Amino acid sequence: PAMAGQQLPKDYLSRAEADKIRDEQSLSKRMKLFVSFAEDRIKKLQYEFDHPSSDRQRAERLNSLLNAYAGCIDDSAELIDLAREKQEDIRSGLKTLQSKGQEFLGYLKKISTTGPNLEDYKENLDDAIEATQDALKDTEEALKELTPPPVRRR
Repeated sequence: PAMAGQQLPKDYLSRAEADKIRDEQSLSKRMKLFVSFAEDRIKKLQYEFDHPSSDRQRAERLNSLLNAYAGCIDDSAELIDLAREKQEDIRSGLKTLQSKGQEFLGYLKKISTTGPNLEDYKENLDDAIEATQDALKDTEEALKELTPPPVRRR
């Protein structure tokens, strides 16, 4: 991977979002930013589903939002490995990713059973669900690792 600061902005992040990530030194806070960007995509998805339109770009918008969401979740989870290398405490970011990730997963699974015209975006929806499940699994493992060993009483 490119060194921090050298990577090109991800195509699913706005320039402002990419700048926020770049400017944030704390990995835990970066995780939270990615989670908040993922949440933004989820809110836009909810809007799309709450305001059905029959325009041709709808499937494209849904797929684009699902891809962007999965990218944000993947990027958030990738910081776990970086934090391990740097031995940086990211508990707070992990807890945010865990609670929001479970919320997002519930919503995405609901769409997968009730979403209209599912065939238009099923593949990206499945990828988003899988990305969320992977991120939650990584988060759980990292939280277990970060839990200090029990103190032995003498």
